[in-house]
Amino acid sequence: MAKKPLPSKICPVCGRPFNWRRKWARDWENVRYCSERCRRSR
Repeated sequence: MAKKPLPSKICPVCGRPFNWRRKWARDWENVRYCSERCRRSR
């Protein structure tokens, strides 16, 4: 059984794409940054 592709977004700070993670499942619409480091250096 093939897995479905995970949704992804582009981080506005570093410009890299990042994929959906289970810990972001409830709040995926509000996730903007790929990591804490990018969130702090916005």
